[in-house]
Amino acid sequence: MDINKIVKRAVDEIQNGQVLNLGIGLPTRIIEHLPEGLDVFFHSENGILGTKLRGPNEDADRELIDAGGNYVTTRMGASFFDSSVSFAMIRRGKIDISIMGAFEVDELGNLANWKIPGYYSPGIGGAMELAQKTPKLIIMCTHNDKNGNSKILKKCKLPLTASNCVSRIITDKAVMDITDEGLMVKEIAIGLSQQELINQTEATLIIPDNVGSF
Repeated sequence: MDINKIVKRAVDEIQNGQVLNLGIGLPTRIIEHLPEGLDVFFHSENGILGTKLRGPNEDADRELIDAGGNYVTTRMGASFFDSSVSFAMIRRGKIDISIMGAFEVDELGNLANWKIPGYYSPGIGGAMELAQKTPKLIIMCTHNDKNGNSKILKKCKLPLTASNCVSRIITDKAVMDITDEGLMVKEIAIGLSQQELINQTEATLIIPDNVGSF
């Protein structure tokens, strides 16, 4: 699997001037791949608007962290506020896009990304609010787990983060949209056939004649 392929494709979803929230893990790598000149603000639930890529650990400001506990720096024009203001921004739909990872996502747009029973989890955090309230929720994840099982399901089996919330799914094998008709494939990874994608996906896929590639 090509993780960078997922990250670079997700960057294409971002437009100039937007406010974004990045989930922990893979989505945080988006900051590393932003093209020069793309002017956006990254929001962190703990009360920062305008985070950016941090420097080396030895140079980190130990009092400046994001919601995932990672050391961050800030861009020109950044602002700080308490968590009540931060979550008010989320609940009022002021965040343009949230980009999150997933353990599972299904063809109905349900998302499970915070808890695997039997394993430690720090809690659902702001993911539940972001998934429910952000106008556009993009999921980026590997198409299959380490055992080859599909993460793109007919119905999620793990505890849900939120239901009917996902707009678009970007994996190493396909770009898919949640639609009223079902899970619509917009793009297929170069070198992967339609049948191979179907065979590696549990969910039912709708593949139009004019499907793109990436």
